[in-house]
Amino acid sequence: MGATRKRVLVLFAHPALERSRVNRELSRDVGKLDGVTFHDLYEAYPDFDVDVKREQAMLLEHDIIVMQHPLFWYSTPALLKQWEDLVLQHGWAYGSHGTALYGKKVLSAITAGGSKAAYQHDGYHQTTIDELLLPIKKTANLCGMEYLPPFVVYGTLDMTSARMKEHAADYRRKLEELVEG
Repeated sequence: MGATRKRVLVLFAHPALERSRVNRELSRDVGKLDGVTFHDLYEAYPDFDVDVKREQAMLLEHDIIVMQHPLFWYSTPALLKQWEDLVLQHGWAYGSHGTALYGKKVLSAITAGGSKAAYQHDGYHQTTIDELLLPIKKTANLCGMEYLPPFVVYGTLDMTSARMKEHAADYRRKLEELVEG
């Protein structure tokens, strides 16, 4: 007997998508994948007025949450942080009665301008991507969710079109794997 198919919600956050070659390529056609819901937060909430009930309902309808975004100032874009602050409420997402997300999985899918070598203790940024993503991992843990190893695309600043297409194909395969369980 095969594994049960999972529903994947991609929370996409990029405040300047028109200037992003790599995130545009990564997200192209992702919403057409069977079992994947693509939700562009900046398109849905250009004024940052997040509909908490709608977002919580979407989380409940999915098994796996993917937070796709560029690494901005060693963190998430502002709207994704706003989303976390408002949607992941005490008593709903965490706390003694906050078990709505318990058992779901979280994956960070991020792009970084610098090379992988730049994100090492002896590299330009003197820290690793895993260390920079620690707040997302800790939030997932607090909510009783399983944090999956991140999907990271490095070196986006000077990436060739062919390389972008390779990463996009890898990302789609990853999402398909998540759906298949």
